[in-house]
Amino acid sequence: MIKKKTFSSRIFSNWKKLGPGLVTGASDDDPSGIATYSQAGAAFGLATLWTAIIAFPLMASIQEMCARIGLVTSQGLTGTLKKHYPRPILYLMLLFSFPAIIMNIGADIAGMGAVGNLLFPSIDPNYFSVFFTIVLLGLIIYLPYQKIASVLKYLCIVMLVYFIVPFLYKQDFKQILEATFIPTITFNKDFIAIIVGILGTTISPYLFFWQASIEVEEMKKKRKHIIVNKKIIHEISKDVDFGMTVSGFVMYFIILTTGSVLFKGGIHQIDTVEQAAMALKPLAGNLAYLLFAIGIIGTGLIAIPVLSGSISYIITETFGWEQGLDKKFHEAKAFYSIIAISLLLGLSLNYIGITPIQSLIYTAILYGLTAPVLIAMILHISNNKKILGENVNGIITNILGFAALIIMTVAAVALIYLQF
Repeated sequence: MIKKKTFSSRIFSNWKKLGPGLVTGASDDDPSGIATYSQAGAAFGLATLWTAIIAFPLMASIQEMCARIGLVTSQGLTGTLKKHYPRPILYLMLLFSFPAIIMNIGADIAGMGAVGNLLFPSIDPNYFSVFFTIVLLGLIIYLPYQKIASVLKYLCIVMLVYFIVPFLYKQDFKQILEATFIPTITFNKDFIAIIVGILGTTISPYLFFWQASIEVEEMKKKRKHIIVNKKIIHEISKDVDFGMTVSGFVMYFIILTTGSVLFKGGIHQIDTVEQAAMALKPLAGNLAYLLFAIGIIGTGLIAIPVLSGSISYIITETFGWEQGLDKKFHEAKAFYSIIAISLLLGLSLNYIGITPIQSLIYTAILYGLTAPVLIAMILHISNNKKILGENVNGIITNILGFAALIIMTVAAVALIYLQF
């Protein structure tokens, strides 16, 4: 007699099936992203809630294309670009991506250190930054990929704290619904700048490279030879959609939290994640403050391995060096050395006068300039039957992909205009 699965066993079974999509989605809401969403809520209340609805299908479509490219070609995005595009384009992407990702890592490490100091005021934030860097470096180098994936996946549970915090404060649900489904656009520099910032931190180029490369890792882990069919692609799409859904909800609830607590409390300027956490304490109580702070550290522990891993995949694939989180250090010395260097460079930004908020601005500019070009390339690859065979984009995926291209191009132009 076949036993029926219990509710808990079904949840555990589905949880085990979740792969890179969840980790990618969670890493999208890193401390630097949280700072952007917090500023959006503090400065404009609930007026930017609708951006979560718009951003979700766009980022999901791009990430699904990247996952499919990795799955079908058994190469990362850099390897595919190297094979099918002129080398100068590849080197240009490397030139833009490296400093942007390093600055992003630096901003995240600094944010985690500052929040650690909030929780334990007697310890200097720089000590926390060094501590988190050493812990992350040890985990990435000494743990095999399966363990890293498992650790990252379970860390995603930390993201649930952002779904709790808003409900520790009295809410006007009618106002929330209106702000969610009726877009509000104010044509002034500050509002357009925050919209551009939200798009830049949500649809981030480093995630494109990570998604494709990590799908290759997953396939290597499961079996050496795999026949890509519609069922496998459908499973990958579900995984990506789930991860992007989690990311979108976290973004939504951070804006909701800061928009309903900080904005209404008269706090309209948030430059760093620790300011957002600290500002919540007197207005929403110790529990909201504590949960928000823990969430920042948790998301940093998820995002930094993804950031450093993505830059290492980009460089090693560009030069044809051994790569992979499934390899031991002596098997891929260059790969792990680049991860170590990227973490140390990110940490060093705390000591050379570049503040986390400056890192965020520079990162947003570089991401904004790079993203439209990369999205155009991803769309070209995803519609090329010589590369993907019968696994090219469908109509809906193309509509969403080209919408992302147009919106990100407009955002890049707006970003340049606002800066100069």
